[in-house]
Amino acid sequence: MTAEPTPQTAPPSPPYPPELREAEEFRRRPLRRRLLAPLATLAGVGAAFAYVGAVDPNEPGHYPVCPLLRLTGLYCPGCGGLRSAHAVAHGDLVTALGANALAVAGYAVCAVLMVVWLVHAVRGAPTRIVLRPAWWWAIGTVAALFTVIRNLPFGSGLAP
Repeated sequence: MTAEPTPQTAPPSPPYPPELREAEEFRRRPLRRRLLAPLATLAGVGAAFAYVGAVDPNEPGHYPVCPLLRLTGLYCPGCGGLRSAHAVAHGDLVTALGANALAVAGYAVCAVLMVVWLVHAVRGAPTRIVLRPAWWWAIGTVAALFTVIRNLPFGSGLAP
């Protein structure tokens, strides 16, 4: 009696953590597919800045008034954000900072994150930014302090 030959099977692959598996799958994607999300996001942000740069928020009637400002007369952390975006689109950083310094800082952080995302996509490394709760608390505290200070008499330099 002869034994049936058994087919050779590959040894089982080592158990990789899900993050490494996802990174390997991302790396195998073609470059154009890896760049699709960051470039589409960049195009959307660019289109938004182009629109705000073309349609002046300083002229009434183009954009709605902040509901908090309309109801209470208080500036929210976003008040002046469109005016600052308009100034950034025109290259006027001093006016942008005067309209909303917190928004300008946000634009800078977003620009840095976009560059990181694009570089990672080109290199084939997925981008994962995880902030610890302490960072979220710090961001919230800065936004709250910015809001309170810009509504006080001594912080009128931060008001739009």
